[in-house]
Amino acid sequence: MTVEGACAATSRIATNLAYIRGRIADAAQAAGRSADTVRLIAVSKVQPAERVAAALAAGHRLFGENRVQEAERRWPPFLADHPDIRLHLIGPLQTNKVKAAVRLFDVIETVDRARLARALAAEMDKTGKRPDLYIQVNTGAEPQKAGVMPDEADALIRLCRAELGLPIVGLMGIPPQDDNPALHFALLADIAARHGLPELSMGMSGDYETAVRYGATSVRVGTAIFGNRQKPTT
Repeated sequence: MTVEGACAATSRIATNLAYIRGRIADAAQAAGRSADTVRLIAVSKVQPAERVAAALAAGHRLFGENRVQEAERRWPPFLADHPDIRLHLIGPLQTNKVKAAVRLFDVIETVDRARLARALAAEMDKTGKRPDLYIQVNTGAEPQKAGVMPDEADALIRLCRAELGLPIVGLMGIPPQDDNPALHFALLADIAARHGLPELSMGMSGDYETAVRYGATSVRVGTAIFGNRQKPTT
């Protein structure tokens, strides 16, 4: 990329970030909330490194990645220059990647089964590193999608907190593409309230304002910040 192209990309992404923050603030105000109660997670999965660098140059420090292996390749150089970066894992986590995930991420949003919870507990006990954890709930009971089923969420939350002592702080969900997202955000908020969980990660590029109205404390936005994703090379 030329210098002119890099400057244009930085300006475009900075503009997008400011625009989205403004819309989040408006949605929060409409819901009687303060804008600073909602965090913007920039979803950098399969985005070129120069776009991530542009977001960093614009002052953004909160990012979401879907794949542990991709994050391991991407983030160490950026973290060396910007130690205040916070990374959220927002994609499914396999048990064989738990060690790397605990080492790299500040927050893991996709705890969805007992076996994974036990693997995380063992790794945290071993290393002493305790990233915040969210339970991912499959609010639409979609067979192709990760997440614990809504009627099994209570039991998993109790297992993680009472038996395993895991730092469960919130819930994450992804509504079915063709459903009214408000119904799913309301369900997620209800489960969180039942367990006294303060964090709700819900809402993406197309529905984050609705998510804010239903209590989202973080929204995950990718294409509206960075543009269309690039296909992964591996």
